[in-house]
Parts: sequence; C-alpha cells; structure tokens
Amino acid sequence: MGLRSPIAGMHYPGDSAAARSWFSDDAACLDYLDWLRWPNGFVCPHCGSGKGWRLPAGGWSCGGCRKRVRVLAGTIFQDTRTPLTVWFEAAWLMAVTKNGVSAASLKPLLGLGSYETAWAMCHKLRTAMGRTSADLLSGDVEVDETFIGGVKTGKRGRGAAGKSAVVMAVEVKARGFGRCRLQVLEKVDAEHLGAFLRRTITPGSTVISDALNSYPVAAAGTFGHTAFNVTRSGLPAHAVLPGVHRVASLLKRWLAGTHQSGISAEHLPAYLDEFTFRFNRRHARARGMLFFRLLEGAVDTPPTTLRELIKVTNPRPVQTLPPTVRIWPDSLAAQPINRPWRNQTPEELLP
Repeated sequence: MGLRSPIAGMHYPGDSAAARSWFSDDAACLDYLDWLRWPNGFVCPHCGSGKGWRLPAGGWSCGGCRKRVRVLAGTIFQDTRTPLTVWFEAAWLMAVTKNGVSAASLKPLLGLGSYETAWAMCHKLRTAMGRTSADLLSGDVEVDETFIGGVKTGKRGRGAAGKSAVVMAVEVKARGFGRCRLQVLEKVDAEHLGAFLRRTITPGSTVISDALNSYPVAAAGTFGHTAFNVTRSGLPAHAVLPGVHRVASLLKRWLAGTHQSGISAEHLPAYLDEFTFRFNRRHARARGMLFFRLLEGAVDTPPTTLRELIKVTNPRPVQTLPPTVRIWPDSLAAQPINRPWRNQTPEELLP
C-alpha cells in the first residue's frame, strides 16, 4: 500500500463535488491510478527496475527489461471496456454511501448495458475491499458465529440446514467496539475456528466467547480465553456478547435491505469483505478516504474475468438471444451544457 496518512484535497477528493471535478475524464482517472500504483515512482512489475519512460499513448517502457507496462495491467481494471469515469463513479458510490449499492441499482444509475456488467464491477470492487483488511485485531476480542441464508424449516442456529456459518470477531473497547473480521466457515469446530483466530487476531490477545467446547481448544497456546455460559447466566445473548451480536444484526439488515437477501452461499465471502470494509471505517470523518483506500486495493488486486467470478451457473438460463453487438456504457466525461432548460419557448412548456 501507499500513503499511511493521506490528506483530503491533496491525495483524494473530500466530497462528491470534488470527485467529479478531479475525475472529469478518463485521462485524469488513468493518471490517478498511475500515481496510486507507483506513488514513489515507477517500478517495473516484471523485473523490479525503477528506471522507465512514459509512453505517449500511456503506460511505461521499462529501462531494465524493455517491456511495456500498462497502468491497468495486473489490476481489477485490466482489459476493461467500461470507461474509467464509470468505474470511479461506481467505486465512489460503493465506498462512501452508508449502505453501499447493489448491482441492480448501479445498472440504471450509470447507464450500464447489462446487469452482468454491473454485477462484475461490484464484485471486482468487493475483491479489492478484501485486500484492504489485513491488520490483525488485538486486545479483548469477542468471537461468535451466526448463520446466513434463506428461511428454512427445522433446526435453528448451529447445525441448521441450508445456511452458511459465518464466524465473527469484534474488538471490545472501553467505549463501544473497534474493528471486526468475518469469514465463512466450512465447519464450526476447533480446527476451523483455530485457523480463523490465528489468521485474524494478534497472538496474546484475549478471546471472549460463549461456552462452545471448540473455543478452548482453538485458543489454547496462542490466546487467552474467557468463556460465558449464556444459558446459565440467565441473560439474553446480546447482553453477554454485545459486540458480535451487534455486527450480526447490522450484517443481516444490510443484506436484507441493500441486496434483498439475494446472496448465494458461493458469493457470500465477497459481501462479507464489503461489509467489513465499510464497518471498520464507519468513524472516518472524510468519506473520500474510503474511496482512496478502495482504489488503493483495486490497483493491488489481480484481475479476474467474469467467467472466473461466476461460481454457479444460472439454473434457468435466459431464452432470448444476446444482442449481436455488445453495448458498452459511455464515459461520464462531458462538456458543460449551458442551461438547456432555459432554451425552450413558452409554447413548448404548455401541456
């Protein structure tokens, strides 16, 4: 990553008006990505040489291996046909809005040609969000599981059929809660819980959990452990472990509200990355900082194709034939229009 303490108005736009002013055309967007990728000067991704020359058509020519390096190569934007102004607007909406934006909402907002294009853009940005959450949690950390999925009859909670188990870890502070981490678990046992704890929490921290037998084994030798038996306490679970239950509640409300609970189990990890990215930066005063961190992750994330993103084929394929010519969105770059609403005659305004 690049700067640790970027400044609003210098390294990133502070608000929506500034963002539209900064990134008025694709050339400005490309130059910003160039700067984000090499903030301290060009470094060849092939040979590591710091010597290079800018090419008139964009990109660099390496002075070491003589290869041409495109700015977008090796990022989520590689081989995109969607204008960068559209990408930047999508990144802004996903990063700075409180509840994000779904692909179904993004398609008409940005004039995208298909839902698949909007979905792929959102998913690639979610992948970049996951790259920005690398710091380990520390101190007292509450850990618990929740279950995500449609309404199913039968057993609830642990062991419920047709649902995905999600383990949550939340830092407990003197006032409120700190950062969180979320991960889909293949199985709720000591082995998988221990791997999650070691991957997300600093050794020596204290794990606070319920009385599930798997936690003492998972935390042994690496973490301190405090367990609460919720049933014996006589208190509701959200009073004993308030942090993880607050996060679980916010997560489920977000999935139900923004995404209408239409999340498949195969793609759930990407949505958890998006939720974590936004939750851990909920106190950021400058919302443009989230946009900055998202694009930092975008230039550091390897490219993926739509075929690679789609994990489950549609069981009910659309019967209509696709258009012979693929429609790509226009760039959002545009010249100012001189008040067209004033260029009408009184007769044209009559009903």
